[in-house]
Amino acid sequence: MSPYPLEALLRPPVEYGSALTAGSAAFVVAVAPDAWMMEPLYAYLLAAGLGALAVKRWRDGNRIRRYQRNLLRQPHYRVTADAIPVSRDKLFLGKGFEWTQIHTQRLVDTKRPAAKRYLEPSRACRIARDLETRWEHQPVLSRLARLMARDVWWNPVRPLPDTGGKAVLHGIEPDERDVWMWLRERSGHTLVKGTTRVGKTRLAELLIAQDIRRGDVVLVFDPKGDADLMKRVVAEAIRAGRQNELFLFHLGYPEISARYNPIASFSRITEVATRTANQLPQEGNAAAFREFAWLFSNIVARTVVALGQRPDYHLLTRYIRNIEPLLVEYYRHWLGEVAPAGWEREVLERASKIHDKDLPFELKGRSHEVIALVQYAQENALYDPIADGLKTVFAYDKKYYDKLVVSLQPLMEKLISGKSAELIAPNYADLDDPRPIFDWMQVIRRKGIVYVGLDALSDYAVAQAVGNSMFADLVSVAGHLYKHGVSGGLPEDAQTPQLPVIDLHADEFNELIGPEFIPMVNKAGGAGFRITAYTQTLSDIEARIGSAARAGQVIGNFNTTIMFRVKELATAEVLTGQLDEVMVKTTTEVSGVTDASDATLEVDFTSRNEDRHNDIARPLILPADVMALPKGQAFVLMEGGHLWKVRLPLPDPSNDPAMPPTLAAAADAMLKKYSAGSSWWLDADEWRGHVPEGLSQRG
Repeated sequence: MSPYPLEALLRPPVEYGSALTAGSAAFVVAVAPDAWMMEPLYAYLLAAGLGALAVKRWRDGNRIRRYQRNLLRQPHYRVTADAIPVSRDKLFLGKGFEWTQIHTQRLVDTKRPAAKRYLEPSRACRIARDLETRWEHQPVLSRLARLMARDVWWNPVRPLPDTGGKAVLHGIEPDERDVWMWLRERSGHTLVKGTTRVGKTRLAELLIAQDIRRGDVVLVFDPKGDADLMKRVVAEAIRAGRQNELFLFHLGYPEISARYNPIASFSRITEVATRTANQLPQEGNAAAFREFAWLFSNIVARTVVALGQRPDYHLLTRYIRNIEPLLVEYYRHWLGEVAPAGWEREVLERASKIHDKDLPFELKGRSHEVIALVQYAQENALYDPIADGLKTVFAYDKKYYDKLVVSLQPLMEKLISGKSAELIAPNYADLDDPRPIFDWMQVIRRKGIVYVGLDALSDYAVAQAVGNSMFADLVSVAGHLYKHGVSGGLPEDAQTPQLPVIDLHADEFNELIGPEFIPMVNKAGGAGFRITAYTQTLSDIEARIGSAARAGQVIGNFNTTIMFRVKELATAEVLTGQLDEVMVKTTTEVSGVTDASDATLEVDFTSRNEDRHNDIARPLILPADVMALPKGQAFVLMEGGHLWKVRLPLPDPSNDPAMPPTLAAAADAMLKKYSAGSSWWLDADEWRGHVPEGLSQRG
C-alpha cells in the first residue's frame, strides 16, 4: 500500500526511466571507476547502491504495469477435478481477496475520465476484432482472422475473455490468493444468488466435490436437471470410493432411477396428509377445499397404517376415489377384535334385509354390506376413531363428496400416471425390480449421496409435488435426529452418539421452496443440516412464497451470502445493504489567476494550481457493482460481515477417468434436451423415456 494519500496507479510507469538511469550509472561506475576519479571499493559500493535503486524502481514500474494489465485481463484460472483442494476444517471457494477500503478507493479511481485509456483494449486489438468480422468469409484471410482470435500468450491482439461485466472489479487487486470459508460457518446456511448462466451451478459443483470427498452426507436437489452437475456428483462419488452409497433419483429417466416413496416415512401420521394437501392452492375459496383434501387424506392414511400397510400415492388415490373397499377391510379387521362371536353372521343377515327404497338419499346405490357394517357397529355402541372417520366420509353424498375432493384428484392423477409413478409409489414386493428404494434415514445412516433430478421442465406440477414432499420428509427426519440422534430405534450395540453432517444443495431452490422449506432453514441446523440454496432473484422467492415478509424470514436465516451478477436492484441490495460505509479520497483540481492590484509592481498577475483532497463517505460497494460482475465471479459476505471478492476456477472435466461411458452418454442426451432457451417446451416430450442402453442406477 502506498504511503501517499493516493496510490496513483493509473498513470504512465515513469519508474522505468529512473530505473534505466540508475542502472546505466551503476554499470558505468562499476566498469570504469577511474573515469569518475573514484577508488574501486567506493565505486563498487556506489554501483551496488545504484543497482539496488534500479531494481526497486523497475519493480515499482512492473507493479504499475501489472496492475493496469490486470484491470483488463486476469490470468487463466483452471483446476482439474482431481486437483480441487479439500480440507476437513475449511471450504474452498476459489481465488480472490478480502475487499477493504483500499479496493473501494481503487474502484473510485477507475471511474475518473483520465482512467479511460487503461480500461479499454488497445487500438490494435480493436482493429483486430473488426478485421475478424470482415474477413470471416474470405477464403484465405479467414485463417488469419482465426489466428488473431486465438487466446494464446503469443498473440499480441488476442481478444479479452468472454466473461462480460466489468473486469476491473477483480483486477484492482493483482495479488489474489486462495479463499477459504470455515466449515463451522456453514451451519448457519449459505444463500447463493445470481442470474442465469453466471456460475451458480459451477459453484455447486465445486462445493459438492469437496463435500463428497470429505465424507459428508450429500443431498443434491436439481429441479431442471443439469447434466454437468449430475456428472460431477457421480464422478466425485466414484473418485472418493463412495459409489455404493450413491443414489440417482431422476423423474425424467425412470428406467435408471432409484425409487423413493415421499409419504412412506413419518414421525406423526398427520404428516402424510400434510405433504399431500400442501401441493394444493391456499388462497381464496381454494383454501376450504384444501382443508377437506387434508381431512380425507388423513383418514385414508390412518386407516392404511392401522391395517399394517405402507401409504403411497396409489393407495391414497384409490381410496379417496372410493372409500367403501377400505371401510369394509378396516371394519372387518376392527370388529374381529372387539365384536362378540357371531358378528359376521349378524352383519350378513342385516345386509340381506336392506332395500334401497328404505335408505336415505345419500346412501342409495351404496353397498349393502358396508351399510350393514356401519349400522352393526353403531347399534352395538362400538367406537373406534378410525372407524368413525371412515363412517363420516361414507355418509357424504357421492356427488357432494366428489366436489370436495375435486382439487385433489388432478394432482393425484399426475402423480400416479406414467413411468414416473413407479419411482414415487414403488412396489416393495416386486423382487424382480433391480432399482433400489431409499429413504432419508437410511441414506443418513449410511452416509450416502443422493442426486435428485425433478425434471421440472417437462412436468412442473409433479416436480413441485415430489420436491416439496421430499423436503417435508427431510424436516421430519431433522426433528427425529434432533430428538433421538441418528441411532434412534437401533439396538444399543449399533448406536453412535455423534450427529452426521448433512450437506444439502438446492439448485434453483425458489422452484422448491414452500411451507416445508421454511422450518428446515429455521431449525434443521441443530440436526446437522447445512443448507446451500441457489436462486436468481429475491422476487423469485417472494413470488413462490406469496409474501414479502415470509421471503424476508427465509433470507434472514442464511448467515453467508454469495452474490454473482444479478439483474434486480432489490436483490443486489440484499448484499450491499449489510455493508459499512468507508471514507474515500476525491481529488479536486483548482486553477486560478489573480491580477496585481498595485501598478507599481513588476508582477502583472499571479496564478495558482492545486489539487485538493477531500474525504467522503461511500458504501463499500454499490448495487451497480454487483450487477456488473463478470461471469464466474462473486462477492462473498461471511463471518459476520467480512466481504470477499472471489472468482471461480474454470471447470476442466475433460477425460475424467471416473466418468462411466454409459452415464456420459445419458448426460450428453440431457445436455441436448435441457436447454436454457425460451423454447424448451417444444421438445420436452421428445426426450422423455430416452435412456442410453446399458445405463444403470449406479452409474
